[in-house]
Amino acid sequence: MSEKSVNVSGNREKVKTTEKKKSAATQKEKSSSTKKKVEKKDIKTEEKLKKIDNLTQEVKEWHDKYLRLSAEFDNYRKRTLREKADLLRLANEDLLKDLLTVVDDFERGIVTIDKSEDLEALKSGIHLIYNKFIDFIKQKGLTEIKALKEPFDIDYHEAVTKIPAPSKELKGKVVDVLEKGYILNDKVVRYAKVVVGE
Repeated sequence: MSEKSVNVSGNREKVKTTEKKKSAATQKEKSSSTKKKVEKKDIKTEEKLKKIDNLTQEVKEWHDKYLRLSAEFDNYRKRTLREKADLLRLANEDLLKDLLTVVDDFERGIVTIDKSEDLEALKSGIHLIYNKFIDFIKQKGLTEIKALKEPFDIDYHEAVTKIPAPSKELKGKVVDVLEKGYILNDKVVRYAKVVVGE
């Protein structure tokens, strides 16, 4: 063999060795970068798993809060319905209890009517009972609607009929009251039935 051929084959071996070293280094780099990528993926996966655990725990807490709130609301609803039923059932208890004093006065008046022959005393007794009853309903917030000789107002009066006004001042005003009207705490509970002059 010639020197050239030995030289070439020696160079080839050197090149091969260098290439092997380079490929080994490249493989090491690839495997280390692959390991780094795998490690990064593992870290990201761990972080995602932690997030999932945290979110799962948070969902459980919110679900528990929701169930408790729902149960509390249901109890509240049942309690208010029960209270409302009791209120409707016993709404007039205080009113009727206070009204019993007026009934007692009427009963005493009836006993007195049977025994008494003094007409004036009977009249004054009846007026006393009536005034006591009017005071009682005023205390409860019930007031009479003023109607006679007042201008006709559809918010408080109900016109039953119209008649010619007896005087010019009574045109468009209430001439007669057939049935008194009442207001309970700023709400009309019964309109006054009136006759209007035209």
